[in-house]
Amino acid sequence: MATTMGSDSVKENKEYIKGRGAQYNPSSPYLKNEYVVEHLEGVDEAWEHKSATQFFIENPKKIVNEVDSPDLGLVYSMNPYQGCEHGCIYCYARNSHTYWGLGAGVDFEQKIVIKENAPQVLQAQLEKPSWVVRPIMLAGNTDCYQPIEAKKKLTRQLLEVLLRYRHPVSLITKNALILRDLDLLQELSRHRLVHVSVSVTTLQESLRQKMEPRTATGQKRLGVVRTLSEAGVPVNVMVAPIIPGLNDHEVPAILEAAAHAGALSAAYTVVRLNGAIGEIFEDWVTKAYPERASKVLNQIKSCHGGTLNDSQFGRRMVGEGKWAETIRSLFKISYQKHFKDRQMPAYDLSLFTPKSGKQLTFF
Repeated sequence: MATTMGSDSVKENKEYIKGRGAQYNPSSPYLKNEYVVEHLEGVDEAWEHKSATQFFIENPKKIVNEVDSPDLGLVYSMNPYQGCEHGCIYCYARNSHTYWGLGAGVDFEQKIVIKENAPQVLQAQLEKPSWVVRPIMLAGNTDCYQPIEAKKKLTRQLLEVLLRYRHPVSLITKNALILRDLDLLQELSRHRLVHVSVSVTTLQESLRQKMEPRTATGQKRLGVVRTLSEAGVPVNVMVAPIIPGLNDHEVPAILEAAAHAGALSAAYTVVRLNGAIGEIFEDWVTKAYPERASKVLNQIKSCHGGTLNDSQFGRRMVGEGKWAETIRSLFKISYQKHFKDRQMPAYDLSLFTPKSGKQLTFF
């Protein structure tokens, strides 16, 4: 007898997995077959969680993708990794892991794809005669400073290429590892070529440990904001996502602390749980916060027309309804109080220098 490793069998394991966000791994909808647990005597074996992270090497032909979204504008995105060991339970990028034949749950956190030739591919794309200069988001579909970056240094190499070509870039992270590259960020900032966003979702350490288990603490992220700001690097703070019933009440405190640390702007999104993320989040909140899970889920649904899922441009990021309006008002009042006379500097798109990087050598 064989038992599939799908969502039903795994969700029966009620033990909370510490150090990971997702508590099980739904099957990829793009796989016709999947791994099974077999017992010679036909007795089903319990699913055993293995915490070790696995890494896979990929050499893509393209690393920069064009994003044309009404919510984001016309920009590029670039991700040196696929999957993220930070394990943020709400992460919208989890769904993209299924295109690799992997699950959006535990697989997203434990099976990381490394795009090892990313710097070389970036250089080749920048050299194309058809290249149009726009800011590149680094990353957006993963955290480019997740733990493996300390060893692989792909993000640093990408920044070196962008600096050499004088190309604008934005970064978003929850990891203090970004300070390793302060020298490059300062030089990019001197030419008005960089914006950094630091995501500060909560200052409650107990919540962070469950919701974003392998990220830097909230206080450490504020320290990153302060260090970057004092070094002249423009910083935006993302209070994202705001989850009703979990961290919505923290908005004023986070904005005040971010402004005090030197951030020049702040923004927010309301959580939306598209695709497999809805069931992963529902399973997580039921195990992590059983006493208020129903309240949290109902308030999220009230922001998205009665469902956890919302893909409508213009509405999906901020929600609608009573709770969404309450969050919007709370953020607006706090922003006006702490960020009224601040703004991020404009990029200088005129400095791009094609063909200047041909002498770069990668090791």
